[in-house]
Amino acid sequence: MYTLPFWLLCLSNFLFSASFSMMIPELPEYLTTLGGREYIGLIIALFTLTAGISRPFSGKITDTVGRVPVMAFGSIVCFLCGLLYPFLITVAGFLTLRLVHGFSTGTKPTATSAYVADVVPADRRGEAMGALGLFTATGMSLGPVIGSFLVNNASMNVMFYTSSGFALMSIGILLRLPETLENRQPFRLSLFKLRSDEWFDMGVLPPFFVQLLNSFASGVVIILAPALSQSVGVANKGWFFAVYTLASLVVRLLFSKSSDRYGRIPVMIVATVVLAVSLVMLAVTNSVALFYSSAIVYGMAWGMNSPTLQAWAVDLSDEATRGRAMATLYIALELGIGLGALAAGWFFTNMAAQALVAAFGIAAGLAVVGVGYLLIVRNRLKPARTSDLV
Repeated sequence: MYTLPFWLLCLSNFLFSASFSMMIPELPEYLTTLGGREYIGLIIALFTLTAGISRPFSGKITDTVGRVPVMAFGSIVCFLCGLLYPFLITVAGFLTLRLVHGFSTGTKPTATSAYVADVVPADRRGEAMGALGLFTATGMSLGPVIGSFLVNNASMNVMFYTSSGFALMSIGILLRLPETLENRQPFRLSLFKLRSDEWFDMGVLPPFFVQLLNSFASGVVIILAPALSQSVGVANKGWFFAVYTLASLVVRLLFSKSSDRYGRIPVMIVATVVLAVSLVMLAVTNSVALFYSSAIVYGMAWGMNSPTLQAWAVDLSDEATRGRAMATLYIALELGIGLGALAAGWFFTNMAAQALVAAFGIAAGLAVVGVGYLLIVRNRLKPARTSDLV
């Protein structure tokens, strides 16, 4: 399973995730300095809007033109946006660029997941997604720390250019990957014309709903973790992201095979319960110790959550439309993150004193709803299918 193309894909994913994640902790304060404090929630909401809109198109292009071209396009967008941030220094210019930047995550992850599914056996998908996730988590762990370090010791522009450099290296690696899609078609504009059944894969509705409910928490965390960091006296705003992704990485290392062994739904129930607990901890965080403890528990939840949902969606998809299935799953991710970011931004602007408790509390409640939904789905499945598909 662990061939050279697989490892190259992992390395490319590491660089890509570090590229866009190193900006995250610093952007709320940066937008504030530009005079756009009331638009903080749009930092992520606009990014996820274009990411979500582009998913059905990237899914179709992935299934027709190829996996590698779509992955390369996503990295190219990251590269160009990193170069442009220092020049678009108005609120309108910054928010426009965030809108464009979203095309990066709307394309590359879709094609990446389809590529992995192409090159690994069906009974090792959970393990493979976990291994790929190790590199993604490592990039997302180091990225915010690097970004905040560069801002504190150099400048915001240096951080933007470094982000662009990471994306450029990601592109270079992708050029060495062999294409895995058979019966490829040449690119043509008519491919962007989607039939009604190409927008959404109804076969992956269960993981879609769980992803939607759980990813609301991600939007809240992205917007409010920097403020929470400052409130407890942690100067580097990237440490929360580093700790939770490091915890996620450890869980992926130790439990990457768990959903292959015990089933997707049982693992997702545990992961979603842990997510709810972490969000309650974040809502009451008032010390550095609890701050880091919450980050660890939150990371543990996503270490189980992400690879299991991806493997579950692949299980329920058809091989010929695998890109569409992964795009559908990521639509839920982008929609949940966007809604969470908007809610967190509204609370931060209008209820500063109670913003953390309110936003994290709502996210915890949605995770509990996710647990209930998973229990209903599990009880409706025939016992014979539980270990095979879920």
